[in-house]
Amino acid sequence: MQNHGLGSWMATRRRKNPDKPAVIFGDGEVLTYRAFADAADRISAVLSQRGIGKGDAVAYLGENSPEFLQVLFACAQLGAVFVPVNTRLAPPEVTHVLTDSGARALIHDAEFAGRVADGIEAAQIAHAILTGDGAAGIPGLRQWMAEAGAGHADVAVGLDDPAAIVYTSGTTGKAKGAVLSHGNLTWCAMNCIIDYDVVSTDIALMISPLFHVASLGMGALPVILKGATIVLEKGFEAGRALALIERHRVTMLSGVPTTYQLMADHPSWPDADTSSLQKLTCGGSAVPTRILNAFEERGLSFSQGYGMTETSPGATALAPDMTRTKQGSVGLPHFFTDVRIADDAGRMVPRGTVGEIEISGPNVFLGYHGLPDATAAAFTDDGWFRSGDLGYLDEDGYLYIADRLKDMIISGGENIYPAEVENLISDIRGISGVAVIGVPDERWGEVPWAVVTLGEGAQVTTESVRAELDGVLARYKLPKNVVVVDDLPRTASGKIRKPDLRARFGRR
Repeated sequence: MQNHGLGSWMATRRRKNPDKPAVIFGDGEVLTYRAFADAADRISAVLSQRGIGKGDAVAYLGENSPEFLQVLFACAQLGAVFVPVNTRLAPPEVTHVLTDSGARALIHDAEFAGRVADGIEAAQIAHAILTGDGAAGIPGLRQWMAEAGAGHADVAVGLDDPAAIVYTSGTTGKAKGAVLSHGNLTWCAMNCIIDYDVVSTDIALMISPLFHVASLGMGALPVILKGATIVLEKGFEAGRALALIERHRVTMLSGVPTTYQLMADHPSWPDADTSSLQKLTCGGSAVPTRILNAFEERGLSFSQGYGMTETSPGATALAPDMTRTKQGSVGLPHFFTDVRIADDAGRMVPRGTVGEIEISGPNVFLGYHGLPDATAAAFTDDGWFRSGDLGYLDEDGYLYIADRLKDMIISGGENIYPAEVENLISDIRGISGVAVIGVPDERWGEVPWAVVTLGEGAQVTTESVRAELDGVLARYKLPKNVVVVDDLPRTASGKIRKPDLRARFGRR
């Protein structure tokens, strides 16, 4: 086989485990590894017939479904580059992803047709294909697959070749495309298999959106690589998740703190049979003590960790048996990954000293698509990725996050970069200054607040600011509250002192 990347996985699984359930979807659709691989083959033929080949970008905008993963593996077979699009993005944000990635084809759910129209035109996308059966007389991917020839495409692909471009919110207001290689995703999957002890008999409930690199790189791909089974949900509803755990005897569950909180707070929780669960992983932010207690009462502990899109995304993991001993830590570096702490001059600092977190390993991305200067700035002279986050290592080498150098807000597992929101708010008539900060929220972990100053005679409300931004930004990025102040605290150089604002408003 010439393909040494993800494109070889399905053919190998079809050979090794043809009748093993690969994906269970919806209310009972079961796809074996043979059926799954056959579908990926046919989608690769559909794309190939439209001139898609090695290096071409193929965007996908849709809810969780088997097709999402099948398109990913079809692209991998051809050496094409998969571009997952966040379904919560507003039309201008979708347009940016399509134009910036240079997508030649777009596969999308019919419900997003209005959201992609401008992007299709701006990016001059020649091939826009609806998922499933299509809509309004327009044939969908399923029909094109039925008409396509079977057979596995085997294109020469190396581990260093790009496999995906995953967009991460930019600190300068524009999302940047992180280019992840076949090797990046493979080594990240291997890290998860080793550190989370993924086995072929596992049944993993996937309730988080696959367009998130955490769900894809640390959820679906390790399970598929190991030949286990995914129970794939279109979305998350706490009561249904609890029912599926019992029905399918789910052994693995991944989510963010909000996921687990909603499950523990659901009326079905006291009577839910969770006895099959063995492995819980949680990312995005620390698990609140109340939630730890609720699951530990059932003999369940969490693996927590730290990472980012640029590390595919895992960098560290905290083993379940260390959840209490090292509470507050995000764990040790993954098996094939390393972490160090540097000062402002790039020198390594002693244990216990706060500095910038730097990461190295085969899971670290290739760079930002079309942004050589940003890529160069993201790496040290000796090749370590500069995370932009502040932290320290304790005497045992466990990593603790001290602060976010980039002021990123994590709300319900979604990353929000204040600069992106601030740039748009500053354009609203009457607003003379703005700072967006994260404020603790019991349900979402953090929510964005906008602290603003106004010009003479101007008036704004939370509702008016949200109305200005609605349809331009994803709704989770909209400020949950707008606070008007007389002056924004600033340093001598004029920079806004956000720690002062967080200290003032963050405890409400």
